[in-house]
Amino acid sequence: MTKITGIIIPCYNEYNRLDQKKFCDFLSKNSNYHLCFVNDGSYDDTLKMLCELKEFDPQRIAVLDLEQNQGKATAVQTGANYLADIDIIENIAFLDADLSTSLEEMDNLVKKLDSDPKLTMVFGSRKAAEANNIDRNIIRKFLSNFVGFFIRFILQLPIKDTQCGAKVFKKSIIENVYSQRFISRWLFDIEIFLRLKKHIGLKDLLNCISEEPLDSWIEVEGSKITLKDSFLIPINLLMIWFSYFKIKTNSKSASDIFNLKTDYYMVR
Repeated sequence: MTKITGIIIPCYNEYNRLDQKKFCDFLSKNSNYHLCFVNDGSYDDTLKMLCELKEFDPQRIAVLDLEQNQGKATAVQTGANYLADIDIIENIAFLDADLSTSLEEMDNLVKKLDSDPKLTMVFGSRKAAEANNIDRNIIRKFLSNFVGFFIRFILQLPIKDTQCGAKVFKKSIIENVYSQRFISRWLFDIEIFLRLKKHIGLKDLLNCISEEPLDSWIEVEGSKITLKDSFLIPINLLMIWFSYFKIKTNSKSASDIFNLKTDYYMVR
């Protein structure tokens, strides 16, 4: 029996970047996918465009709308919890709307997950030695490597690229990863690994995740991370480190502090 995968695509002011044809062509060629677009409080015509896109296949395209911008982390979390309630879906993934990682690359990650029953998470890597055709701005590459050093210190895991926006999970672990709100709007990938590490344990975690080199990844102009966000990255990392490692048992946990309900409505 074919396994169905739901892909979350968080969208914030993507009207001029989202390629509708690529998503439609992918659905036409692959019957084992559902797409869930989450409009994260866009102030351009993104929501209107997504509503038009939904008409291509109303049964396999969902559009969720967050009226206020809350960041990629909340958009992905909202989509994950929505897809987790759909019985036929067995895997849940997320992918950047600009398709810097292509839908075809995502399909490769899903096939890897489905091919090995021991795996619960597979994610793309732009930094693996086998990765090919990785087109990235040299300044952003430097900043990524700089931030990556501190991420590896926090995680204490042999992962080369935590921040690639292409990850797929078995549905069985969604509750443990996405039931609580994330601390950071943008660095939530780190929290995903920390939550899995806490839930599964280090040894078992390394046996059930797989970092797969990408055949191609192209940086698309129009990043939503502002200069202000870049300056806040060290602060976000400190908040994550403190919340996950320094809160004592007689204090509120990070999940308790950030256990906030997210309101959205589904576009019909």
